[in-house]
Amino acid sequence: MAVPAFLHPFARPSQTEFTSIVRGEGAVVWDAQGNRYVDALASLWFCGVGHGRTEIADAVARQLGTLAAFHAFERFTNEPADELCRTLAALAPMAGARVFLTSSGSEAVDSAMKLARMAQVRAGHPERTLVVSRNHGYHGVTYGGMTVQGLPLNKEGFGPGVGDVEQVDHGDIEDAARLFADRGERVAAVIAEPVIGAGGVYPPAPGYLEGLRRLCDDHGAYLILDEVITGFGRLGSWWGAERFDIRPDLVTFAKGVTSGYQPLGGVILAPSVTGPLEEDPSFVLRHGHTYSGHPAACVAALAVIDILRREELAARAVAIGERLGAGLGALVDDGVLASVRGDRGMWAGVLADDRAVEVRDEMMRRGVIARFLGTSAIAFCPPLVIGDDDLDRCVEALHDAVTGLP
Repeated sequence: MAVPAFLHPFARPSQTEFTSIVRGEGAVVWDAQGNRYVDALASLWFCGVGHGRTEIADAVARQLGTLAAFHAFERFTNEPADELCRTLAALAPMAGARVFLTSSGSEAVDSAMKLARMAQVRAGHPERTLVVSRNHGYHGVTYGGMTVQGLPLNKEGFGPGVGDVEQVDHGDIEDAARLFADRGERVAAVIAEPVIGAGGVYPPAPGYLEGLRRLCDDHGAYLILDEVITGFGRLGSWWGAERFDIRPDLVTFAKGVTSGYQPLGGVILAPSVTGPLEEDPSFVLRHGHTYSGHPAACVAALAVIDILRREELAARAVAIGERLGAGLGALVDDGVLASVRGDRGMWAGVLADDRAVEVRDEMMRRGVIARFLGTSAIAFCPPLVIGDDDLDRCVEALHDAVTGLP
């Protein structure tokens, strides 16, 4: 069989066989052969409100019929972008926020890095160019995001990354304190996921995020929370910042903001960042994307936010965590799993061996699409609309897959 014209992301370029997903409803999708699957990872951490929401599709269609797109550079704007940014600013985990829009989480991370460095320059600190990140952190695949992420395999073969980036241990605040003690006067920003997602689902160690906030405050650095996965109800509140009571200077978002119905991401900025950028009225921010503020994408986000509010889906994340966490914990007690880790709507079951790919494949044969992380973890991040029966099916499929392998 010949390789397809579509060169797939995060796949072997020589691969020839794929599963074609053709339909979705709620927390379930179907392939071209009619097989039903529980979508245990919300596609790729993003489909919080579930598949098949026609009200979102209808809102996007109406906008496309009125104004499909027009750029928002310099003097132009559109009402969906303005309304979305007003809405996000009101929901932000910091007062007086403004919003910069992108089309993806990777673009959001690169934008946050650039905005943090530029704000330091405009505040009179051009020496502050160092960006600090953590091992195991995942921050996208553009060159900035690739450089600051803590997953070495994702960097191999792509050549030099962005300069002035250092990494510290994701759970040891003293490691970060040592870096600040040595080079704190050069740090522009620290970037961290409230709960590490694609790097293995690691909730923060007690006091760790608070420690990062103190180090940033003491040394004049910005704290960037990468909430591409954790935002929009995933941890039981609008933001992981609220879950862990942390005040960020910048927040990156994507995924859950539209539940995947349109590509959209962005950066929420506190006055600590926008103040220096606004101070000189002649300063021009020479950064942005063709589709920053795309009206159809913004309409999709507004529809999703309305659903999240109306159906109180953030509270559902708490219930998901209680049931899924208990189910995975029972598998640990029974010796099926080595351990489990997670928080509310994000979980990982850790195997006693390195057969995560085989377990993922066996789960899929049993009607559940989960995701392997590394060689020994199986991740769960289901749509917030998932029912208890399908949650239980996720646990059952994992049990049967592990115990059924030779």
